[in-house]
Amino acid sequence: MNYWTQSTENIYVAAHRGWSTKYPENTLEAMKAALDLGVDQLETDVRITKDGELVLIHDATVDRTTNGTGKVCDLTFAEIRQLDAGIKKAPEYAGMQVPTFIEFMELVKDHPTITLDVELKEYPTPGWEEVSYSVCDRVLKILDDYGFTDRCVINTWSGKLHEYIHTKYGDKYKLHVYYPISCLGECTIDPYSYGYCCCMFSATKSGMATKAEFDEMRAKGPQPWAGASVKDEAGVDQAIANGAELITCNNPDVILGLLRAKGKHQ
Repeated sequence: MNYWTQSTENIYVAAHRGWSTKYPENTLEAMKAALDLGVDQLETDVRITKDGELVLIHDATVDRTTNGTGKVCDLTFAEIRQLDAGIKKAPEYAGMQVPTFIEFMELVKDHPTITLDVELKEYPTPGWEEVSYSVCDRVLKILDDYGFTDRCVINTWSGKLHEYIHTKYGDKYKLHVYYPISCLGECTIDPYSYGYCCCMFSATKSGMATKAEFDEMRAKGPQPWAGASVKDEAGVDQAIANGAELITCNNPDVILGLLRAKGKHQ
């Protein structure tokens, strides 16, 4: 089955950390709510705990999104599981937990059409290379085991980690890269020579790239996608005008509604 039918006439909507304007980000509740809306893709972040569990959390620390403190990699899974991942969003979300990557895969495994954007947050910085590559290999193996090899893009802000995947696995996985290239740090291989898609930020990393930059990226090969700066009709109109084939957003309810009203989402 071809899960990748996005186009300029059928613009996919990816829920950034789930439906994160309404629910606590990267919780199973945020993911399920986004699925119920009918999004085409779920975006999430994967980190490792002190004792080796893969969990969904964006930041290096638990401070912003939970009632705890400390680095994810310095806390055991049991310690993280005891934290409240909902209370800081709103009182009614008290008691929500930081999920594991396996729990996330169990949630999506039976969904017939959903695609995934899995962001690897453990980068191969000096002294952390072994951990980074191990986490990457484990995540890819889990995606394989759940039958999502052809239903995911692998996302990281590290050119070095992208090159590890590209060199080791060839074109087995679709790689999600970034523009401008400075977002990816050190690169020894042109990321636009192997990337499947590219999130298009402006040169100042604030807002969206121009149509000319979208066109240039498409000519290089990767599909140009619009990032989570899209929040309203003006952003949707800009993404359409630029030729985006996917919009990542925090408010998928709004973005889906706008695209459907404009005949740009099937």
